[in-house]
Amino acid sequence: MELKEKLRILADSAKYDASCSSSGSKRSNDGGIGNAAFSGICHSFSSDGRCISLLKILMTNACIYDCKYCINRKSNNIKRAIFSPEEISSITINFYRRNYIEGLFLSSGIIKSPNYTMEKIIETVKLLRHKYKFNGYIHAKAIPGASEYLIKELGLLVDRLSANIEFTSNDSLKLLAPNKETKKAEDIMNYIKLSKSRKFVPAGQSTQMIIGATKETDYDIISKSENMYNNYKLKRVFYSAYISVNKDNLLPTLEVPPLRREHRLYQADWLLRFYNYKVNDLLDKNNPNFNILLDPKADWALRHLEEFPKEINKASYYDLLKVPGIGVKSAKRIILSRKHFKLDYNDLKKMGIVLKRAKYFITCNNKYFISENYFNKNFIKTNLILEDKETINNNISQLSLFNE
Repeated sequence: MELKEKLRILADSAKYDASCSSSGSKRSNDGGIGNAAFSGICHSFSSDGRCISLLKILMTNACIYDCKYCINRKSNNIKRAIFSPEEISSITINFYRRNYIEGLFLSSGIIKSPNYTMEKIIETVKLLRHKYKFNGYIHAKAIPGASEYLIKELGLLVDRLSANIEFTSNDSLKLLAPNKETKKAEDIMNYIKLSKSRKFVPAGQSTQMIIGATKETDYDIISKSENMYNNYKLKRVFYSAYISVNKDNLLPTLEVPPLRREHRLYQADWLLRFYNYKVNDLLDKNNPNFNILLDPKADWALRHLEEFPKEINKASYYDLLKVPGIGVKSAKRIILSRKHFKLDYNDLKKMGIVLKRAKYFITCNNKYFISENYFNKNFIKTNLILEDKETINNNISQLSLFNE
């Protein structure tokens, strides 16, 4: 099989991993400069906000496991391919030299055993680091069930490792992926967390959960995320809307992936990590799922309307963070600016505050943006839903950030 055909097959097989997502471009080079048509090139963002390109591929889509939800499961009759470590290294370096990519995202189906697969991934990364002297960003998948010494060896070579737990409970995992155990992925997370070396996985670790393939509620999912952030110091939890690629009695039949639900989980995840919210602030067992029509922050604000409006010139930093339309950077700008002068609505607009959302929950110099007669739940909720619906319809997609 030609190298180009292998690349097409194994880049396509990697697209269901939410840690990065394909650029989706098919524009090829017709005599000009650059080429966006290469399979497997995806766009993500670095910690300083730069958009960077990664080569995103599987080592192989052959797999000894038979996970019900996976296109690459062993019982599927699909075209299979496998890269050698030298082929992956050569492709990566050639793409890098042509300025197509800045790094590599490497995963794999399970070949023979977890240990054997990890050994091949390590061999690939060693070639890049030692033979080709490649110092660019490498994100690799750690294979649950592999030996600790292999995790350690790979962790010293790559920038980021991820071990996917797939579902919140081991029962769900066993139902749809009988060869996998939640504990094996969590053992890897714990090992990475306990490492004392600064050279070991310097960009941290991440994991992924599939949304909508099982009956877990949003409360179950986001509670699991909070637990993993607290216990394993994860950089990111990724949420992947279930895409129906196989027919099986154990799988739900969905006409479209639950992308809106995935979007709400990402928004809630952001609130946990940067806005000082706890899971129980957002959901509970009596209210276990996010409102599809409202983002979690606005939904919380409407359920706690007695705490509003917040006076922009007096509210604390953490009170400002509770206002829909005000983010971390905006709250800091407000705190800094009001030391020098009193802020009005025009000042807020210049700072980048999303006034079409924030205006319902704030006052400026004790003045409400519109008549105080409109400060009621039904009016605010109706307007927020209309605005949020428009935003989601224009922007809905699977998120691909691997760094804050």
